[in-house]
Amino acid sequence: MRSTLTLLCLAALAVATAPAAWAAGATVSGTVGYSGQVPNLKPLSMDADPVCAKKHTAPVPNEALVLGSGNTMGNVVVRVVSGLPAGKTWPAPTAPVTLDQDGCQYKPHVMGLMVGQPYKILNSDGILHNVHALPKVNAAFNKAMPPTVKETTTTFDKEEAFFQIKCDVHPWMSAYVGVFTHPFFAVTGPDGKFAIAGLDPGTYEIEAWHEKLGTQKASVTVAAGETKSAAFTFSPPAGK
Repeated sequence: MRSTLTLLCLAALAVATAPAAWAAGATVSGTVGYSGQVPNLKPLSMDADPVCAKKHTAPVPNEALVLGSGNTMGNVVVRVVSGLPAGKTWPAPTAPVTLDQDGCQYKPHVMGLMVGQPYKILNSDGILHNVHALPKVNAAFNKAMPPTVKETTTTFDKEEAFFQIKCDVHPWMSAYVGVFTHPFFAVTGPDGKFAIAGLDPGTYEIEAWHEKLGTQKASVTVAAGETKSAAFTFSPPAGK
């Protein structure tokens, strides 16, 4: 019978010679920035509904371009678009992604979730809203949410990037959704930072998407447990 010491030595050797796939997943991280003249976007006008207007004591910034210190960009979706192992699948999280109607705005303005993941929609305002989703691949829907309806949940069963959600009652309300078959995506805050973790070793095409300024792409090669950086810079269209 092998001694305890021998078994421990064999176990240590197995760990030391484990394949790279056993190692911690690789990560791609970075920052999204904006270069060029910053447009003078008018604040959201909620005067058409005095109840909405009274929910704010200061002008509400337009969410079409959210910039942080140093012109870093928020509301940008960064995702892997190619390079993932063929045939590999990832289960959808059971925890929902939540869209709230708060202050007569959709919060968050940009979001991502996986196919089959619960999509919870809240009405924190306590007034009439509706959620009008405009996908082209998934089934469109238009859910009325009067004050008595505080919550509803749905799912999307197909991959689709990206589509708009709007409120027909309050036309300034708008949000954008991306639905993915994998978890390798992130949405930037005003600091522009993102991190996509848990990747297998390999070469990936990474895409950054913005609702008005289109897409930027980068190719990144990562080894097991490695962190590589990628940077994206958006600019206004030529002539604007």
